[in-house]
Amino acid sequence: MLLRRLLLACTGLAALAAPAAAQPALQRVLRVAPHADLRTLDPVVASITITRIHGLMVYEALFAWDSKLTPHPQMADRHEVSADGLTHTISLRDGLRFHDGRPVNARDVVASLNRWMARDTIGGKLREYLASLDVVDDRTIALKLTKPLGMVPFALGSAVGAIPVIMREEDARTDPYTPITTAMGSGPFRFNRGEWRPGARVVYDRNPDYVPRGEPADGLAGGRQVKVDRVEWQIMPDPQTAAAALQTGEIDIWEQPSQDLLPLLSRGRDIRVERYTSLSSQVMLRPNHLHPPFNDPRARLALAYATDQSDFLAAGFGDERFWRRCNAYFVCGTVNGTEAGTEGYVTPNLDTARRLLSESGYRGEPLVLTTSYDIAPIGRMAEVAAERLKRAGFNIDLQVADWGTVTTRQQNRNPPSQGGYNLFVTYSSGATMQSPLTNIGTNMGCERAWAGWPCDAEAERLRNAVVEAANEPARLTAVEALHRRLSGVQPYRVLGQFDQPYARRTSISGVLDAPVMLYWNIEKR
Repeated sequence: MLLRRLLLACTGLAALAAPAAAQPALQRVLRVAPHADLRTLDPVVASITITRIHGLMVYEALFAWDSKLTPHPQMADRHEVSADGLTHTISLRDGLRFHDGRPVNARDVVASLNRWMARDTIGGKLREYLASLDVVDDRTIALKLTKPLGMVPFALGSAVGAIPVIMREEDARTDPYTPITTAMGSGPFRFNRGEWRPGARVVYDRNPDYVPRGEPADGLAGGRQVKVDRVEWQIMPDPQTAAAALQTGEIDIWEQPSQDLLPLLSRGRDIRVERYTSLSSQVMLRPNHLHPPFNDPRARLALAYATDQSDFLAAGFGDERFWRRCNAYFVCGTVNGTEAGTEGYVTPNLDTARRLLSESGYRGEPLVLTTSYDIAPIGRMAEVAAERLKRAGFNIDLQVADWGTVTTRQQNRNPPSQGGYNLFVTYSSGATMQSPLTNIGTNMGCERAWAGWPCDAEAERLRNAVVEAANEPARLTAVEALHRRLSGVQPYRVLGQFDQPYARRTSISGVLDAPVMLYWNIEKR
């Protein structure tokens, strides 16, 4: 009997000790249902939001945008501009170390920026004006331009598209079109590769060696104070499952709750539904410009005449309180929010759409529309696209996969019959789309453009005119001229804009106003 009691006691102690060894009892764990699964770790190769959020946790950049999209030094300590405006000298602040313990140096910075400029919309534009990018000493770089530009800190602090994070030199020397598989940054969180379970869980641990800036947090700028020990992303593609987990306290934050569940969540005594950014997001129908029929601008313009924004937005986001019609490439309600040139297709016209489609040479070939229901609004809007475009004479083949597969396929330049595609529906943050410098869809720089690879020399000339404008009135005039050109050549069909709230338990506070969800500054009581 005594032996049996001892065995039971030892078994009980072992059961108690096992969880404590795996996860200390006092550890503060923030549990989140993210909007998508993390499949790609490289925030330079992939501009999708989930990879960008991952990148901002693990890495840092030289500058960072505040909540008003104004850039401030982040990794940078000093930033000096020469009298002629052509040379920007940037020095690193103290205390920057990669997660493997090695100090960040200027060679890491130069290699990282070169790789980023080869991929990103605003980075590519900066590279067009770049005379040289050199190491001055271990902590200092010199960026020299061919023309004075005020956009340098804004570009180097970009939080949209492919982000200009600083990687180790050996990682940054990877081909810009080959995703790196490491996640060794210098940021406030460490990626816990050992606990990564694609499709199930992603884990980040607080970086104990991270030294935050002294300024208060504001958007992505200021001190990135981590107030939890660990962030766990629990992958929950089913909205009902995520809603139940939030209600029971199994998770603390739901990044993008389903719109049809918002009334239910809002009634919860321990739940708050809020916006995490003041800028509306933009929805787009993106054609692949490399292959027929969308290599012809008439077929792309047919998309505009064939579609009614309200059909898509109602399907994706429900109550009209959460969305609005808008044909502005640079987001209605912003300083760049002109709709010039879009007057003809404010109201759908199927006869015009059919005529343009016929003139483009299209003869009913199957067109692959790739999508996923992992992000429910995108799947629902893709269904609407398939149904509405068929009315205008498009032969749509709707192909559904998981979101990771869809985003990987978006980078495939092959014909649809060889793994490529013709169309996809997606959306992007207002911070990304509100400026000609950062709008990933209106970059029509051919090989340098985002997935879909639009190519139009006149649009790029007009975008340069925006960059080089001498004053604000001249810049706004240039934006309007650019917008009229884009409305004609249609790099993508704007499907309107919406506000995406997040939901949190009342025990959570400190969520910052930023282009994406940030996990520093958050407290859990």
